[in-house]
Amino acid sequence: MRILVLNPNTSAQMTELVLRVLAPMTPADVELVPATGRFGARYISSRSAGVIAGHAALDAFAEHGAGCDAVYLACFGDPGLMALKEVAEIPVIGMAEAACRQAAAQGGRFSIVTGGERWGPILTEFTAALGLDGRLAAVETVAPTGGDIAADPDGSIALLAQACRRTVERDGAQAVILGGAGLAGLAARVEPHVGVPVICSVQAGFAAVLDAARNPPPKPSQGDLALPAAVPNVGLSAGLARLLGER
Repeated sequence: MRILVLNPNTSAQMTELVLRVLAPMTPADVELVPATGRFGARYISSRSAGVIAGHAALDAFAEHGAGCDAVYLACFGDPGLMALKEVAEIPVIGMAEAACRQAAAQGGRFSIVTGGERWGPILTEFTAALGLDGRLAAVETVAPTGGDIAADPDGSIALLAQACRRTVERDGAQAVILGGAGLAGLAARVEPHVGVPVICSVQAGFAAVLDAARNPPPKPSQGDLALPAAVPNVGLSAGLARLLGER
């Protein structure tokens, strides 16, 4: 089984971090196929960067998706998620999508802690689109971006734990998601300081994509996630042009 681990950030170091965290969770019969965004922001921390990353995600899927059994969109906020689900004939799982659904399944309300102040409204809208807005207690952001946290994980534990405790005490969160590829692997170190379950978004997403790859749902033949009609296009990469222009 081959799983495309798609990081639409343009940081190869972020892709490598995700792969290191996933390695102990990867079954022997599973091969991880890494793909890093070819263009765009080094680390996504704004709406504009996210829109560009959605294009980069489609481009990377067109280039590297052949022969894969599932796609793991390994970027919190899931840029391009629904577009990937539309054009792919294999399961596509987003990191934020999976983490939010896992948190909601545990019962009660959950919060998200992540790096970068602009993520608050973006993730509030995202959870609403999933139909989980009634379960979201809060989005608690810290000043360092996910890229900053990835560069200094040891120095970020206290800050992240403080943010988690704050939303638990203030908002009544019964679980907290540490959101972002840059925070990969830190949940286990933060949870002992918090008092409620702390979910690693990277690990939650990977568990969901393994399940989807082994039990793939049928590709819709109609509706908004069915394959789109071929359309003429201009200026796209050769792979993406083929993906969108050939059926």
